[in-house]
Amino acid sequence: MCLILSPVAFELLRLDSVKPDDTQQEGVLIGAGDIADCSDLAGAEATAKLLEANPGTVMALGDLAYPNGTPDDFKCYHKTWGRVKDRTRPAVGNHEFHSTGASYYFQYFGSAAGDPKTGYYSYDLGAWHIVVLNSECQQVGGCEAGSSQEKWLRADLAAHPVGCTLAYFHKPRFSSGLNHGNDPEVGAFWKALYDYNAELILNGHDHDYERFAPQDPGGNADPKRGIREFVVGTGGKNHREFGIRKSNSEVRNNHAFGVLKLTLKTTGYDWKFIPEAGKTFTDSGSGSCH
Repeated sequence: MCLILSPVAFELLRLDSVKPDDTQQEGVLIGAGDIADCSDLAGAEATAKLLEANPGTVMALGDLAYPNGTPDDFKCYHKTWGRVKDRTRPAVGNHEFHSTGASYYFQYFGSAAGDPKTGYYSYDLGAWHIVVLNSECQQVGGCEAGSSQEKWLRADLAAHPVGCTLAYFHKPRFSSGLNHGNDPEVGAFWKALYDYNAELILNGHDHDYERFAPQDPGGNADPKRGIREFVVGTGGKNHREFGIRKSNSEVRNNHAFGVLKLTLKTTGYDWKFIPEAGKTFTDSGSGSCH
């Protein structure tokens, strides 16, 4: 028997058969912080090759050109990560501000680094909203609740009520790194991002790789609403020691340079740490948006 469907019935049947595709608005974000030092460019060269081999928007997580972010220092950044400059969205670090106002950092990146008076900005990548903040608080008039940057952050998040949000800035709120460790000065960033149900925060500053389980702004485990933080200070400068393991720290490594690759989907994300050639450490997993 041949069943003849009306045009309306056929269209309803067709739509019902279409499965949601979580990759339709997929984006890739890839990078690290703490990158190029002219005294030894081997690490920065190794990670630059990883970026060239992987498409996506490049996040440079601060301290890009050691020691002082001068034009001469940036020549060595340019030799390495500068090869993917046209797809880089940077965050400013403390070493950039060793030059007054991080002036050459802003000159080098131009509009891709945001307003040179502030150093914070946002953009969209696939279905995700990405916020880039300036953790050099004294240089930008503070990071605390009520500061200009914190007010801007809350207004930006309110203006972009998307399903998935990510932020990156140089200094981590939570870190087991011996040299720096936890930085409470950026706590108001965490509070605002938590209030708006952000998924991920990415940092550098400590020269290591560390992944944290989802947690709230107070550092309490929170698998339902918590933010997952990655410290990715593995761009090539050098490695440093860990101190006492902080709460909720899941994975740590300070022996491999490398980059973190995030595949951003409409309802979640995949992560993968890609090590420099010759190293075997890696880390991967998946998460869902709140």
